[in-house]
Amino acid sequence: MGQEKVVGKPVLRKEGVAKVRGRARYIDDLTMPGMLHGATVRSCIARGKILGIEFGDGIAWDQFVIVTATDIPGINEIAMINHDWPCLAAEVVNHPEEPIVLLAHPDRHMLPKAVAAVRIRYEEWPAVFSIEESEQCDPVVWGEDNVFKSYLMEKGDVDTVWAQADRIVEGEYTTGAQEHLYIENNGAIATYSMEDGLTVWGSMQCPFYVHKSLVKMTGLAEEKVRIIQAETGGAFGGKEDYPSMIGAHAALLAMKSGRPVKLVYDRAEDMAATTKRHPSRIRHRTAVTRDGKLLGAEIEIALDGGAYSTLSSTVLSRSTIHAGGPYFWPNIRIRSKAFATNHPPYGAFRGFGAPQSLFAMERHMDHIAEVLGMAPGELRRRNLLRPGQTTTTGQKINEDIDLEHLMARAMAESDYETKRERFARENAAPGMKKKGIGLAAFLHGAGFTGSGERYLNSLVAVDATAAGKARVLVSSTEFGQGTNTILCQIAAETLGIDYDAVEMGPPDTSVVPNSGPTVASRTSMVVGKLVHSAALGMKKTLAASELLSGDSYTTEEFVAAVRTYIARYGGLRAESRYEPPPGVLWDDEHYRGEAYAAYAWAVYVAEVTVDLTTWGVTVDDFVAVQEVGRVLNPVLATGQIEGGVAQGIGWALYEKVMWNCGRMQNNQMTNYIIPTSQDIPPIRVFFEERPFGHGAYGAKGIGELPMDGPAPAILNAIAHATGKQFDSVPLLPEDMLRQTRVSEPEREEVAL
Repeated sequence: MGQEKVVGKPVLRKEGVAKVRGRARYIDDLTMPGMLHGATVRSCIARGKILGIEFGDGIAWDQFVIVTATDIPGINEIAMINHDWPCLAAEVVNHPEEPIVLLAHPDRHMLPKAVAAVRIRYEEWPAVFSIEESEQCDPVVWGEDNVFKSYLMEKGDVDTVWAQADRIVEGEYTTGAQEHLYIENNGAIATYSMEDGLTVWGSMQCPFYVHKSLVKMTGLAEEKVRIIQAETGGAFGGKEDYPSMIGAHAALLAMKSGRPVKLVYDRAEDMAATTKRHPSRIRHRTAVTRDGKLLGAEIEIALDGGAYSTLSSTVLSRSTIHAGGPYFWPNIRIRSKAFATNHPPYGAFRGFGAPQSLFAMERHMDHIAEVLGMAPGELRRRNLLRPGQTTTTGQKINEDIDLEHLMARAMAESDYETKRERFARENAAPGMKKKGIGLAAFLHGAGFTGSGERYLNSLVAVDATAAGKARVLVSSTEFGQGTNTILCQIAAETLGIDYDAVEMGPPDTSVVPNSGPTVASRTSMVVGKLVHSAALGMKKTLAASELLSGDSYTTEEFVAAVRTYIARYGGLRAESRYEPPPGVLWDDEHYRGEAYAAYAWAVYVAEVTVDLTTWGVTVDDFVAVQEVGRVLNPVLATGQIEGGVAQGIGWALYEKVMWNCGRMQNNQMTNYIIPTSQDIPPIRVFFEERPFGHGAYGAKGIGELPMDGPAPAILNAIAHATGKQFDSVPLLPEDMLRQTRVSEPEREEVAL
């Protein structure tokens, strides 16, 4: 570790004071002269042909702005990876809540009655609502390919391992949808004029994603579309994809009316209509020796992608790559598919497919240990990846990792071994409360997969203000996770000035360069490194101008030098564009190679109590040990882990989306249950710091990692407590009761 003055310190959040004092202005706080309010008329069926749209009596329709697909001036699509997601349904609908008509009126209280008065006539078609139904779907009936994306990833020769195995263990694991439930609902405001073009303010993660989509949808030139991120109250991936939709709707209403239009969803509409975590079904077949050596595996991953592909291909990609966990597999075959159904589209969510496949992997490891009569920790220890070995993609581990130490520390901090023995003895005695302890080991790749970062070709800049401060210019956005703070810390440390002498530029596509989206645990490692390089460029420019010398200057001297430079030359700006670390090569065709420049690694331990009367589960204690490179801000880093663990507990035990013919039935916070502060145990967070040479001051990704481990650790603990195997999340008391009332299916295991 260096002797940094700013990096590694718990400096105050850049936007913290404004939020605490109520000065932060979110979309619903903003207003403009002559502004209209917008609303959306949505499909009430899952699949069918639109026969007609009727506007009922009792509404002064001449006072409303009305937009349908015929009003779209450009291409009727939300530009994601594929071209299948319409901005407004034109001829057919493929899921409940699909937008068909947009309305706007000066009085927002007039909108609900008007929405209810719009009647859409359909010819209803058969629909599918599960992976299994989609697998069996007749393409003639469906009318299109029902697989959005598939991957085949192979290493070694899997077909030869089955004859060598002492045991073959099979299992099936399922995970459900999860609602993001960010604090602030989706919202956007749009203005338009022939002279100035289109401007959209929104609660969002990725301004340039919205920009790309609106350029296509409007047919306007790129310079005539401006996207500005407003203060954003939470995202978790849910504001990666959907802001392009709501932003497009606000834009269409503004372009037709010539007036500013605000479109903000209430909680029920936001929960019912927007994207969620992909449900999954994952099947494992594993060959092992009697002493616990993993010989090989076949893994089949199936995701429910919903009605349109959105980001399913990349979610499936990360799920596929992470499916083998942090273990060495000499032979493995992973097949994966994302299926179309008639649910609303699924999209980005913290973890991006890895939580699903890692849940399956870590439950399966406990099942293997059970079959072998081996301790779960010992089975893992014998198979953990070590430097010089290769991952499932054939990527050689060149990082200085010590996963055995990581596991040993997690076990020591949680007193795992002692408690596991004690709980087993206590659970053998009569009683209606049983305690258990379970662990999960996992990894998470930082940054875009494979050649993704090369494709993004991210650009950042650092410039100087007239007041002499340094300003960070990136499209990375702040939505509670600490982007503004971390990037300012990096710039301040590099320039050798006080943290308060650095500020963030506005997240405005007309001001900042495209440094890529704020997703994929890439901000600190990838964008932060570019900020570091750009700040070095500014420092060298000042040194070359002989306004600063060496590193022995004060912040005041830096400010004075900057002002002098601007007075002489008119401006000071340095840029840095992404260059991949050496040796990071990816084969897109064969899906092999260096999937990520770096991985974060973790071992989590959960301690639970199961009440056999109510089948309620209480998480009593949680230990999270992770290696994420250098910790740039210990308070923010700890907060990321605590928040991710809490969200993982919700996915494991509480958050069950109830569907009826493709429509979410519990789209209110009164019946979609998330854990409260009383449901969250003490979360004890520990970091092992091993700086990564190609990250900003050694940083790697952190934000998604803590979503991956809680669910399997908790279900492993429940199995230890009850002696019963549960392989699905979310696991509610009624699910546990239902499963215990039927005969438990025999785990398919072959002794050879």
